[in-house]
Amino acid sequence: MEIRQLRHFMAVVTEGSFTAAARAELIVQSALSTSIRNLERELGADLFDRTGRKVVLTEAGRALLPQARALLAGARSAREAVAAVAGLDTGRVAIGTIQTLTCVDLPGELAAFHQEFPGIQVSVRDATVDELTEALRAGELDLAYLAPDARELPEGLAVHATWHEELVLITAPGHPLAAAGRTLVRDLAEEPFVDFRAGTGLETAVRRLAAHCGLRRRITCDVTQAGLLVELVRAGIGVAFVPRPIGERAGLPCVAVRQPDPGRTVVLAGRGPRPRNPAAAALLDHLTRGGDVPRGAAPAAAGRPGGRRPPGG
Repeated sequence: MEIRQLRHFMAVVTEGSFTAAARAELIVQSALSTSIRNLERELGADLFDRTGRKVVLTEAGRALLPQARALLAGARSAREAVAAVAGLDTGRVAIGTIQTLTCVDLPGELAAFHQEFPGIQVSVRDATVDELTEALRAGELDLAYLAPDARELPEGLAVHATWHEELVLITAPGHPLAAAGRTLVRDLAEEPFVDFRAGTGLETAVRRLAAHCGLRRRITCDVTQAGLLVELVRAGIGVAFVPRPIGERAGLPCVAVRQPDPGRTVVLAGRGPRPRNPAAAALLDHLTRGGDVPRGAAPAAAGRPGGRRPPGG
């Protein structure tokens, strides 16, 4: 049983299909399928049920899952030790993010990080808050941007930076609320809403806001992709709460909400006060470095809003 085969196994589990797993592992699908078949032959059991439209784990696959995670974590620790000796000429770091992250320009930050450390491979995963949190605890992610919605993070996880995002109500062009420019939450009882599926950080924050104000929303459509939510609002199916930059980038009316002012907290989290993976520690320094915090200093209490580099940085 090879580490490569276990990595391919975990990729199928994480991505939900052989096609997506092959894409994530940067190999052709036939090679990944062969790797999984060889692993199954060696273990003497099928790991996935391939009869339905979606690939699911068999009982044998579920039994292998925690062992695969532990073995990969051990192999990763060995690579990280070598990377530390090599002075970060090589290495790998995995970071997770909520889909609606707007307080940080993550692509821009990762591009700048790549310029400084071109030998480090960065893996990015977007998922729900619960999935990202579990991946952090399991060691599958080094860092993650989460929207915990006032919940305490599980024991063992630490917050490295915190932001507050303003939420606004987006509407279709020409909607009566667009002309008004502002509204009260309690005045939205008759409005149809487009919402994210349960489990996302944004859906949780909006649901908590509505409950606090006694608003029973009439949800006409729920989605999993931010781009689709925006287009449904544009088409007039309903209104939606989103971080202001999402509405502004889409060119949709952004209606300010009063009493209370809606918002959500976003954090950059990791395992423990400092990543043991040298590549992850370097990325954490990069993401939390402020205008007066030099490279290699302790992580800042808050990140850079919008991901903009400080003057002269």
